[in-house]
Amino acid sequence: MHAPDPHGLIFPFPEPPVPGQLIEVAPGIFWARIALPFRLDHVNIYLIEDGDGFAVIDTGIGDEATKQAWLALMAGALAGKRLTRLFVTHFHPDHIGLAGWLCERFGTPLLTSQTGYLGCLNISLSPGASEAPVYKQFYQRHGLSAEVTQVVSTLGHGYLRQVTPLPPTFTRVVAGDVLRIGGRDFFVLAGDGHAPEQLMFHCPEANVFLAADQILAKITPNISVWAVDAEGDPLGLYLRSLRALPQAIPPGTLVLPGHQLPFYGLAERCAALAAHHGERCRLIAGAVAKGPHSVAELVPVMFTRPLDPHQLSFAFSEVFAHVNAMLRLGELRWAEPQGGIMKVMAAG
Repeated sequence: MHAPDPHGLIFPFPEPPVPGQLIEVAPGIFWARIALPFRLDHVNIYLIEDGDGFAVIDTGIGDEATKQAWLALMAGALAGKRLTRLFVTHFHPDHIGLAGWLCERFGTPLLTSQTGYLGCLNISLSPGASEAPVYKQFYQRHGLSAEVTQVVSTLGHGYLRQVTPLPPTFTRVVAGDVLRIGGRDFFVLAGDGHAPEQLMFHCPEANVFLAADQILAKITPNISVWAVDAEGDPLGLYLRSLRALPQAIPPGTLVLPGHQLPFYGLAERCAALAAHHGERCRLIAGAVAKGPHSVAELVPVMFTRPLDPHQLSFAFSEVFAHVNAMLRLGELRWAEPQGGIMKVMAAG
């Protein structure tokens, strides 16, 4: 067992699996890693022994490099095995992007939440939706220039197109379900904030918790407000999940996240993530104490380094999530629009 880091987490596997290889993280449960073409350059895939094959958790993005990575796994570490079931935790393209291709190529049934299936279907059927006037107005009304809005709504959302067409049918998985995989029970939980109805799986017998992107060891999952739900409170929902998970998952459970390294210390990490978002809200409070700010003007308050279009789209939407949470709590209020731009100010 490796020593804890300064935040109290313990990392039993200090190095990730190399491309094409698997690491057994618990009896019959294996970890693979697939590359991503982003700053966050990988996604974790988990495989669970399931009869004469493996049940799969998540897929990677829908591009040629990911297809080749899967073909290498099937010809190497998974040679002679079939993919019995494909579970997708949520509809973000790095987790569901290759689901359609995998299901068709290997004859594998898809199991996911209804929200995950319909959310992905919406993306794959309407890949240019973010360029529609209502979405551009969302960005401009909250302070982005027309030029930056054009870049964010095109280049910034290009990853949404990296999804292969889903199978026409799926099996719905719901929080509270108990899945029998490889002779063991996996209890299904769902969390919100990062993605609606994101699925997570707890196997007490194997002492593992497959946390998807809800809990990551070294970074915070993106919590975003999007134009389709401009008054939503994903941060409030996420903080609710952070309070609930340590009550549902016993201490000493190995957390298998969607990115970065597996770790022990779920309760400690939940507390650290909640504290992080509290600090972000304090940064916003400090800025608006000096005068009204638009969401766009608050982006450099929370994110001080330069951002590319992909990063800016997430940063803008994450700032918006903190603003909406503070509006819900009565810590901010909307000021009178200035030149058609919406701004928030201290509520006092």
